[in-house]
Parts: sequence; structure tokens; C-alpha cells
Amino acid sequence: MRLGFWLGLAAAVGSLLLPLLLYDAELTIYVFIGLSIIVVAGLNLLYGFAGQVSLGQGAFYAIGAYCAGILARRGIPPLAALLLAPVLTAAVAVVVGLPVLRLRGHYLAFATLAFQLIVLSIAGQFRELTGGDTGLTGIPDLTVAGVGFPLERRAFGYAYLTWVLTALALLLVHNLVASRPGRGLRALATSEAAARGSGVPVGRYKLQVFALAAAFAGLAGGVYAFFLSYIAPGSFPILLSIQFLVMAAVGGVAVVWGPVLGAVLIYILAQVLQTIGSQPGMPLHAPAELNYAVYGLVLILIMLLLPEGIVPALRSAVASGRLRSPGGAAPGMAAGPGGAPVPPPARRQ
Repeated sequence: MRLGFWLGLAAAVGSLLLPLLLYDAELTIYVFIGLSIIVVAGLNLLYGFAGQVSLGQGAFYAIGAYCAGILARRGIPPLAALLLAPVLTAAVAVVVGLPVLRLRGHYLAFATLAFQLIVLSIAGQFRELTGGDTGLTGIPDLTVAGVGFPLERRAFGYAYLTWVLTALALLLVHNLVASRPGRGLRALATSEAAARGSGVPVGRYKLQVFALAAAFAGLAGGVYAFFLSYIAPGSFPILLSIQFLVMAAVGGVAVVWGPVLGAVLIYILAQVLQTIGSQPGMPLHAPAELNYAVYGLVLILIMLLLPEGIVPALRSAVASGRLRSPGGAAPGMAAGPGGAPVPPPARRQ
């Protein structure tokens, strides 16, 4: 079997067993990383496979969180509220995507960024519904038929819930990419005109993948709301959308496993920067400024050194190692003096 299969299997088993070894504080980080992977998996579909740049995934993350929290507080069963969160988020994405997806490139990125600012402004203004700037408090815990996670094992339960949802999200992306619509998305990312000429319904595919990416973010936002039991506009800053985009770029766009590596590396980096920026004597805005500066530096380095991301670079390195013999020659070729490959003798007719 392929090396990628075994690496994926090892990562799945390792992430399944890891919560058994973690304390509550570490489990919280585990949950946040898993939620980031879900969001970035959707963004990877939109950006990596369909070629549509978005800086608004934080907005859909917030919409999912508010939908789940508000519905649960209004008496909807928490599980039903969680399931409705991605559906409602996708519906909002369809309404927003109809005009916005007429834009391309950085115009689309700026439009989605403006959409997040609008969402945060609305969340801060409608106090009776969202709690305003104070935030939405008293979100009930996630339960199934009235049964929830035990208080002493709450973080442990959410860790495994996040693991299951992350695995399902990655499996869905994998199957979608391997399907006929997935090939259409890749054609769309290469050239919209060529894809349209080949019979790909460009407008419909763009809107569908935009809504699906939003649904991923809405699902993660719903889990986030139940896990913390409190959300506010400050929980979803602009930096969050930038962080998601950096995760996608670092791990590798157009690669199913890219979001996993990208989310782990960037989230750990964010925690390190938060710790540095919170040291005594540092200004209050130091953590945010450090994040913006370092994320910009990381994006520049990735674009210059590893434009396709870390996972594709590792795959290329492994593939090139396989294609060469220990002496530096390709398979079926002997190594001559100095390691130069010598072709095999021609067959006699």
C-alpha cells in the first residue's frame, strides 16, 4: 500500500489515543486544534481545489456558534441545534455567495473580509438575541436524549466528539475530491474558462463549494459554542480568518491532509506567540501584533520556499527518493563513474 495510507492511519490512531494521555488544559487545546482542522478542511476545498480565496471563514464560524447557542437557549435540543448550525450557516453562505462569487482574486478576499466585519457588527448590536458585546452566556451543554458528558470528563468527551467530526470532515473531503465534481473543482481552479468549455457548471460549483466550506465552519462553531458555553464578538476576530488561511497555506492547498499539519503547527505557534506577548512589561496589544507580524512572515516564507505547502513538499521528497537508487541512478539504470547513470544495453532484435 502507499506510504500516504500508512501515515494517515498512524495519524488517525495516534490522535484517537492521544486524549487518554492529556489533562483538561491540554484537552482544550486538542479540541481547538480539531475544530480548526474542520474549518480549514472546508477552506481547503474552497481555496485549494476550487481556487476561490476567502477571508471570511471566521464569519461562518461565528454564525454557526451563534446559531447553535441561540437555538439551544430557546429550547431546541442541543444535538438538534448542533445539526442545524451548519445547515443555517450554509444557507447564509448561499445568500452571500450569489453576489460575492461574481468577484475574483483579491476582490473576493476583501469582500469576504468585509462580510466578517458586518457579522461581528450585527452580533454586537442585537443585544436581545446575541447578548451584544457582553456576549451570549448560559449556553446549555451538549446532550443526547438528555444525557451529557460527566462534568469531570467533559473535556475528554468533547475531545472525542471533535475527533469523530474531524475524521468525518476529512473523509468527506477525500471522497468529494476523488469524485467527478471534485475533478470539476480542480478544473475550475486551473481555469474557469477552460472548465466552462469542458461542460463544468462553474457558477453552480462555486456556490456549492462556498456553501459547503461555510457548513464546515458552522459545524465547528457550533461545537465551540457548546464547549465554552459562552461566545461574544471578541471570540471571532479578523485575525481568526487570517489564521485559518495561514493554516491552509502552510499545510498545503489542494491536499486532503494539509489542514491537519497546518492547523497543528499554526495553532502551536499561536500559543507560543500568546505566551510571549503576555509576558510582564509587554503592551496589551502585543499578542495581536506579534500574530499579524509572524503570520505575514510565515506566508512570505511559504510562498517563496514551499509554494505548495509542507505536505506536497514532503510527498515530492519521498517520491524523488523512491525514483533514485542508492547510487543516484533511476530504477533500471546502473551507476557509472562518479554516480552518473548509465542506461541499460539495448536489446538485440
